[in-house]
Amino acid sequence: MKLRTKFFKALNRTRSSISEPIKALKRKRIDENLLIQLETSLISSDVGLTTTDIIIEKLKKDKTTEPISLIKSVLSNHLPKKDNISKILSETVVFIVGVNGTGKTTTSAKLANYLSKQNQKLFMIGADTYRAAAAAQLEEWANRMKMDIVCNSQSGDPSAVLFDGLKSAKKKASDIIIVDTAGRLHTYKNLMAELEKMVRIVDKHFVEFKINTLLTIDASLGQNSLIQAREFAKLFKIDGAILTKMDGTAKGGIAIPLYEELKIPVMFIGIGEQLNDLIPFNPEDYVNSLIGNDDNTEQ
Repeated sequence: MKLRTKFFKALNRTRSSISEPIKALKRKRIDENLLIQLETSLISSDVGLTTTDIIIEKLKKDKTTEPISLIKSVLSNHLPKKDNISKILSETVVFIVGVNGTGKTTTSAKLANYLSKQNQKLFMIGADTYRAAAAAQLEEWANRMKMDIVCNSQSGDPSAVLFDGLKSAKKKASDIIIVDTAGRLHTYKNLMAELEKMVRIVDKHFVEFKINTLLTIDASLGQNSLIQAREFAKLFKIDGAILTKMDGTAKGGIAIPLYEELKIPVMFIGIGEQLNDLIPFNPEDYVNSLIGNDDNTEQ
């Protein structure tokens, strides 16, 4: 299945939630009631207040431009350009961080699977020492992918697990190390300090590796996810986001305020529970899938 088709299907519920005003716009029947309906639909799908206001104001003033093209243009201007979305390169330690329930462990496995297909040698570290099932789950995924992993469900010190894992990864000449971390809220000061310590370990003892921190975000939580991202970004440099559960939500517009407000680009979206259900974020495909094509079907 083409990536464009996967994007289109993943955003089906979000697209359906704004389909009625979009259909009316395609008939060029623009009046105050339609603009109110469109405004409500865009806000409900978590496109964001700022971007929604710009769209509505432009539609009120611009009578010459095709309305759907205008909306897509505004949305695209509030997303990073495809070439500006950073890639995960060799000699990188990737920390997967986020709150409980956002799918960090499964996402870690999916990301490792995706990167391994880019001719990268992957290594996995299960540094979630608070949830015993996380280590077992990640180990099962790693075994299925025939991938090296270090985890210790008996340890209470994630930094020690990380250190041991990085030593092993270095010996095996691994290109990219994926680190699954425990779920935490910004209010968990001890856990946040622990994460800072893990980052310092890489900086101090494994200087040959770059650090990339990816925030997993449950797309179905909408504005709550944006609040979480905002708080994490105050404490850590967030290089990108992975939107999980995209296929099950009508709030798929969250990628726009995430970048517009916090300058955090979405790098991947999760569209299911299988290893291959992670696809790289493409801004153009995203916008087209959010609004739909002329006949609202995949091209």
